[in-house]
Amino acid sequence: MSSRDWKVVYALIQQVARRIAPPKKWPPTHPDHLIVAMFFWSVAHDRPMVWACDRDNYHTLFRPKALPSQSCFSRRLRSETCQTILQQVCNELADIENASGINYLDARPLPVGACSKDREARAGRMSGGIARGYRLHALVSDDQRIINWVVTAMNEPETPHAERLIETAANVGEVILADAVFDASYMYDAAAARGSTLVACIRDSRLNTQLRRGRNSDERIAAVDHWTHGVSKYLYRDRIRVETTFGNMSSFGGGLGPLPAWVRTLERVTRWVGVKIAIYHLRLNQRRAAA
Repeated sequence: MSSRDWKVVYALIQQVARRIAPPKKWPPTHPDHLIVAMFFWSVAHDRPMVWACDRDNYHTLFRPKALPSQSCFSRRLRSETCQTILQQVCNELADIENASGINYLDARPLPVGACSKDREARAGRMSGGIARGYRLHALVSDDQRIINWVVTAMNEPETPHAERLIETAANVGEVILADAVFDASYMYDAAAARGSTLVACIRDSRLNTQLRRGRNSDERIAAVDHWTHGVSKYLYRDRIRVETTFGNMSSFGGGLGPLPAWVRTLERVTRWVGVKIAIYHLRLNQRRAAA
């Protein structure tokens, strides 16, 4: 993270903290914005939380006067206030209120080592076979913003979480592109309820057999017709852009790469991924501002 990027995100953390938690009569020794900033600092440098509690790991760009102990840092970071600050900083950097004409649904595996003792990591399918770990489910906008996301264990199916992503997103585009795993009636219904149209890949083997069973909603029947006789099949070709977004998230120092050894259990993985997504949006915004 460059010095310019850090100044932007640190100012935003302070602004959100003042809005969420106004100054108290007896303020804590370590304010909430410092706890959140320390976590951003450690994640941006791909270091564990205990690293952030060592004063030698700071310099003139960011050098707190007093640092909490590792136990205090972990406890405060799990507090509701700090979690809310983290969430709102991520939302503001992603500009989730800004709708996009086309969105994409997809998931990205986050595997852990085969010998990991992580009690919450589960085995599930990914490209190339089976792996243990977690999965990032994301609703991605046409301009490569992650507007809604959730992290789950690897073995959990994609469609129920994708349905909730659509239902809880602040704004959903007019068209949502997704691969064949999302070709289900309740997915089309969820998109239609938000005023959007789901365009999922429909395999040839499902074009007729599924319709004869009488278990399809009107939205899916219309989607099959558009896939067969309309332009949906050609529009679907743009879905490859979600893969570009996932690739860009990992293509710079401090981006979302493989989970390090100290990021285990669902709670910690979710926090780590959330800050990585925020750093990605920060970089994306700065690049577009300079264009």
